[in-house]
Amino acid sequence: MIDKKLIPIGGLKREPFSGSHGGMRYYFQVDESKETFTVTVFPEPWSFDKTADENKEHTSFPMSDEGMDSAIEWLYEMYEKKKEFWQDSLKNSMHTVYNKK
Repeated sequence: MIDKKLIPIGGLKREPFSGSHGGMRYYFQVDESKETFTVTVFPEPWSFDKTADENKEHTSFPMSDEGMDSAIEWLYEMYEKKKEFWQDSLKNSMHTVYNKK
């Protein structure tokens, strides 16, 4: 899913990081204190900003290598916990239609 080497702690302090795996999108963002960061998961197909808050789950971790390890472990747990939901959101995202007016 995700390799810790792809998200260096120093880089996360400068800008958020996002990605997806099997219908589950994730978003890493440093908190105001710069001592912790929050990871949010949400279903495909929309971006973090375009997804309703009620469709997001998040938790915070310390800004450290251990915190990053815990965050990645949490991502794996969230994916396995709701695997069918994530896979359905991926399949259903293919049916999203843009209506021109």
